[in-house]
Amino acid sequence: MASEEEGVKRCVRCGERKPHAAFAKRRSNLDGLQRHCRDCASDYHRTRQETLGKKVRPKVEVPEGHKLCLKCGVVKPWSEWHRNATASDGLSTRCKECRAVEGRAGHLKRNYGLTEVERDALIAAQYGLCAICLDAPPVHVDHCHKTGRVRGVLCFNCNSAIGKLRDKPDAARRAAAYLEGNLWKPTLVAPGVYQLPS
Repeated sequence: MASEEEGVKRCVRCGERKPHAAFAKRRSNLDGLQRHCRDCASDYHRTRQETLGKKVRPKVEVPEGHKLCLKCGVVKPWSEWHRNATASDGLSTRCKECRAVEGRAGHLKRNYGLTEVERDALIAAQYGLCAICLDAPPVHVDHCHKTGRVRGVLCFNCNSAIGKLRDKPDAARRAAAYLEGNLWKPTLVAPGVYQLPS
């Protein structure tokens, strides 16, 4: 009883006397603390999960101000993590880099129905070049806004140009003719009514 008053408790598993901070809380016990220290409870849980064939977090020494990413397995400083108010340490379970990779994969699947492997196959079929300008690296998946069908992977400028032409082939043809020096001029057929050349 005297040791508990001093803020020290003996772990029933390892037998060591440790401060109360080394024990998790448990309201049903008289002293409000678990019988096993946190280290022993962690070792027990780890062993049990391994015997059940489940994935176990690697035991890594993590310095103060750092955290282990469960996705990539790398210890990174807190600045490399997004905040998560519901987590015990206030940080996400995956680092910013891993979350970004997952976010890109999710965006491809949600918006275009593509996996990263399928997108990479499209890029390979285009010889690693934008399908329109054949000059820049393709980074944006292009799709028909009416049907949702994926057409190819374009560079930023070409994807933007198609969007500005509102996916209208006639506008693209007129733009091509304009660039080739063939100016088209509408013919006035009635007041306020113009006929476009065919």
